[in-house]
Amino acid sequence: MDNKKIIINVGRQLGSGGLVIARKLAEDFGCSFYDKELLNLAAKESGFSEKFFEQNDEKKGFFRSLFHIHAPFMSDNNFYNNKLSQESLFQFQSDAIRKAAEAGSCVFVGRCADYVLRDFDNTVNVFVTANIDERVKRICKRHGCTEDEARKIIESKESSRSSYYNYYTGKEWGHSTSYDLCINSSILGMEGTEEFIKDFIKKKLGIGA
Repeated sequence: MDNKKIIINVGRQLGSGGLVIARKLAEDFGCSFYDKELLNLAAKESGFSEKFFEQNDEKKGFFRSLFHIHAPFMSDNNFYNNKLSQESLFQFQSDAIRKAAEAGSCVFVGRCADYVLRDFDNTVNVFVTANIDERVKRICKRHGCTEDEARKIIESKESSRSSYYNYYTGKEWGHSTSYDLCINSSILGMEGTEEFIKDFIKKKLGIGA
């Protein structure tokens, strides 16, 4: 396989298997993988603790939350030391994403990475969906909850994800015009979907087998 640097950005519906597929793509292409890892990078970038980023992960209106935090959410290099004014935490996370992408090939999951890295070469933006019944079953298994509870979890989480994405990018979360490829993992299954995406990436970027 060619040694050019590549960037793969994966958006996903909750319970679609997008996270598992993204991990496999990272393995197959020899990329660094970033999902929750981005929160730690952003925390280091900003001086805030990782726990604060976790509580605000993929939620819009970061900065309003700053005025409701308590000491345990601050690291030693805190709000006052950084002289943080109107910068949002989104900017810190974006800086972390760009630094990681500059360092080498990466797979990013969510967090508007497709928008943040829109000016980078050799990028592929993918969105993974799945049939609602399959998604509900996965969430039930993951959380040990009823189907009704799973549907509420999906609705709540995706409302936050879409609001976050739409707010910061000016695009529409999950809409085909926002990505290079949108794919339903229920059709080919997890393994088949990953293989399809892998082949698509190779063709788009001109990567030899």
